Amino acid sequence: MAVKKSSAGKFLLVLIGSGALALVLWIAYQSLDLTPQDDMELMGIIPEQPVQQAFIEEIEVPIATIPQPLKETPIDGEVYPEEEEPLPSLPPLDESDEFFRDLLLSQKTKNDLDLWLRADDLVRRSASYLDGLARGSMLSKIFPLSSPEGKFTTHQQGDVIWLNAGNYERYNKTLSVIMSLDMQQIASVFHLMRPLLESAFAELGYKPRQMDGIILRSIDNILATPVIVEPLKLVRESVTYKFADPNLEALMPMQKQLLRAGPENTQRIQQQALALKKALLNP
Repeated sequence: MAVKKSSAGKFLLVLIGSGALALVLWIAYQSLDLTPQDDMELMGIIPEQPVQQAFIEEIEVPIATIPQPLKETPIDGEVYPEEEEPLPSLPPLDESDEFFRDLLLSQKTKNDLDLWLRADDLVRRSASYLDGLARGSMLSKIFPLSSPEGKFTTHQQGDVIWLNAGNYERYNKTLSVIMSLDMQQIASVFHLMRPLLESAFAELGYKPRQMDGIILRSIDNILATPVIVEPLKLVRESVTYKFADPNLEALMPMQKQLLRAGPENTQRIQQQALALKKALLNP
C-alpha cells in the first residue's frame, strides 16, 4: 500500500504512537495533572523519567521487523518493497514538534487529542513512552493525557474492599479519543515518519529492528492483559491500595492500569491494538 502525503495526518503518537502507537498505542490514562495518591499507587505509576534517558533496568531488547509496504508493478505483476518517496518536508528531529503536532491534530477526533500534544519533544517523548510500554510501565507525565474524571472510589463489605464499577466510566473521555483513531491510516503514515522515530530511538541506544521490536512488544503487552469481568477485590496497606489477588498484583503496571478501566474498556483498547498490529504487519 503506497503511502500518500494526504494520509500524513493519520499518524498517532503512540502507537501508537502508535500512539502511537500510538502504538498505541497505546495507552495510558494519566496526565500532567495530579491524581489522588490512592489512584496513582493502584495504577502502578512510576516517577517521571527524563525524556531522553534510557531505562536502567536491563531486559532483553526485542528484535523484529515491521515490513515495508508492498506494491505491484504493472509490468510482470511481481511484488517489491515500495521505494522510499522523497520527503523534502520532513524536518530535523529537533525541529519536528510543529510538523508532528499538525499531522496528529488533523485527526478528526472528538475531544482531547490537542491536550495530549501540548508538550515539546513529541517524537522523543513517543519513543520513551513506547519503550516504557514495552517494559510494562507507564511513565508519568511523558504525555499530558486526559485525567480520569471524578474521584477513585471503593466500597467495603465487612473486611472486604471492592473496586467500584463506577470507576470505569472515568475513562470515557480518553477512550473516545483512542477509539476514534484509524489504525490502518496510522500504520501507513508510520512509514512516512519512520526516519524521525528511528532517530529518537537511536538516542535511547536502539537500532531500527529493536525499535520495531519495542513497538510490537508494546502492543503485545496490551493484548496480553487479562479481561476480568468479576468485581475486583482490593487490599489496603497504609494509604496504598493493591489488588487482593496476587496474580493480578503481579501484572505489569500498564496492565493493572487497564484492569482499572474495566473489562469493556480493556477489550475496546485491545481491539484497537490488534487492528494496529495487523495493519503494521500486513501493509
